[in-house]
Amino acid sequence: MARRLIVVSNRGPLSYGRDPSGARVARRGGGGLATALRGLLRRDDVTWIASAMTDEDRAVAAEAGGASFAEEGRDGSSFRLRLLAHPPAAYAGFYDTVANGALWFLQHYLWGLASEPELGADFHAAWRDGYERVNETFADAVLAELDDDAAVCFHDYHLYLAPAFVRAARPGALLTHFVHIPWPDAEYWHALPEAYRSAVHRGLLANDVVGFHTERWRDNFVEACRELVGADVADDGTTVRFEDREVRAVAHPISIDVEEFEALRDDAAVLEEERAILARRPEYLVVRVDRTDPSKNIIRGFRAFELLLEEHPELRGRVVMLALLDPSRQTLRAYEDYLERASAEAQRVNERFAADGWQPVDLHVRDNFPQTVAAYKQFDVLLVNAIYDGMNLVAKEGAFVNTRDGLVVLSENAGAHAELAEWVVSANPFDLEDQAEGLYRALTMPAEERRRRSSAAAAYVREHDIDAWVDAQLDEIARLSGASRAV
Repeated sequence: MARRLIVVSNRGPLSYGRDPSGARVARRGGGGLATALRGLLRRDDVTWIASAMTDEDRAVAAEAGGASFAEEGRDGSSFRLRLLAHPPAAYAGFYDTVANGALWFLQHYLWGLASEPELGADFHAAWRDGYERVNETFADAVLAELDDDAAVCFHDYHLYLAPAFVRAARPGALLTHFVHIPWPDAEYWHALPEAYRSAVHRGLLANDVVGFHTERWRDNFVEACRELVGADVADDGTTVRFEDREVRAVAHPISIDVEEFEALRDDAAVLEEERAILARRPEYLVVRVDRTDPSKNIIRGFRAFELLLEEHPELRGRVVMLALLDPSRQTLRAYEDYLERASAEAQRVNERFAADGWQPVDLHVRDNFPQTVAAYKQFDVLLVNAIYDGMNLVAKEGAFVNTRDGLVVLSENAGAHAELAEWVVSANPFDLEDQAEGLYRALTMPAEERRRRSSAAAAYVREHDIDAWVDAQLDEIARLSGASRAV
């Protein structure tokens, strides 16, 4: 019999607000992770535990007395939802200072260690009173929902400590944790104080299974466990023995909801945005779609495009980069600064090359998903030059939706590269010349080869969709459930 699932993530599948009439409405939850995990709701008997993100979320949580309550997904699927209303100061320390201000930067290799990080008293307080406290709150909620028939599925870097709290209270619980961002090598983890890097690895090793999107990140995790907390690694290279327990490290690449994107191709809002793109479409259209996150490498992307125009003047007036940037984490100064710098870089390129009504960079800074899908349909080249990425679903979304035999120029450090390398144009995200050459190669590749690569990438994404990833998680749980376990 299938186990009940307790899904645990910072963001949930729904967020509550009020419409103009004042009536409460439930909207699709924000964030890429919540979007990716919605496929789990199509399974039976799911309870989802998440943070209350809005004032209305907190009102809903209060009305439920902090307990879980019945909800319904947009596709009619039923599940239970438990929203956790954290104290604002604790949540700020958890989310802004530690999770996004430190762990995200560390795990994407974004710290230049000569000058950052500087972890002072404020950081230590944020870890103790924020990250630890919120993780304990999540663990308490899990324990309140946990019974002998349930499996717990933790997700991502916000919740590294929670599994250890649950394991201490329920030694026989079935726990899994999926990490959706890169895992750096053991040496880089020394940028975090020993007590904290040890707590991260020990927290994850409290699970039965720890998942990553690629073998590269999985192998880094296994080696870090060996070097940083003295874990033993079995001959298979994926089984970690720690404190009389065995933990299996796995690699299961996530993907997109193929059915959703097939429907979006002909969505009225998408078609309207596509008409707007076609009305001003140049001969060649280069597209980039990103959150304004330093890990996305937006500034180097603009500079590589500038180099393309410098080295190939015959393309001036014929090619445009349509840059669709979604403002991200603007409460953090590093993100605010990065958006300002990226916008200035686009303006500089335009000022250098604009002529006769042609402007090389068409920059849009707003959250407009229909425009994104329309751009996916129309690109000749999609630039995805992330510094490091756990996966990067933009590469898969674009490859699947495109209608023009478009090619993806893809960073070799994006997790998606491990799957799509055969059909994309690979690029080193630090090498402007390599990226510019990749853009030129993709733009000028013979039509037959473009068609072969584009159709093969789309076929791969169709076959390896989000349901395949969800099934892989459930298979791991089923494998564990076959063993005799004391609860």
